Amino acid sequence: MKVLDLHCRSEHVFEGWFASEEDFQSQLGKGLVQCPLCGDEQVQKRLSAPRLNLRASASARAQVPTAEPSPAPQLPSDASQAAAWLQRMRQAVAQSEDVGERFTEEARKMHWGEADQRPIRGQANLDQTLQLLEEGIPVLPLPPALKEPLQ
Repeated sequence: MKVLDLHCRSEHVFEGWFASEEDFQSQLGKGLVQCPLCGDEQVQKRLSAPRLNLRASASARAQVPTAEPSPAPQLPSDASQAAAWLQRMRQAVAQSEDVGERFTEEARKMHWGEADQRPIRGQANLDQTLQLLEEGIPVLPLPPALKEPLQ
């Protein structure tokens, strides 16, 4: 699992989780990596420090999850940026299929090629989200207010 610090042309900084560098480059090339604030697809990696845990024993590493879900996007403080962000989130919700409690199942099917790729949203608890991330399946947690369709 690679956790990358990313930024767009507007210098919005955000985190991306990818199975590998090749996965990042593939998603970037397909236009699947976008700034969560402005939707810009011109995304670049920023310098970031690797996380190394050289002292943990193998059994300790097996018990502790190595991936954590990305924090939910923060609302911008500027009113115009907030309006643009809210509009982008409305579009994302409107253009995605709500699969409800089947989210983890559907995400896995798409990841492994058992179902067609499509934008989906639904519910997953923290354990399910961590499992998806450990399998290299990208997940973007939404703030609670955005889990329901916006008006």
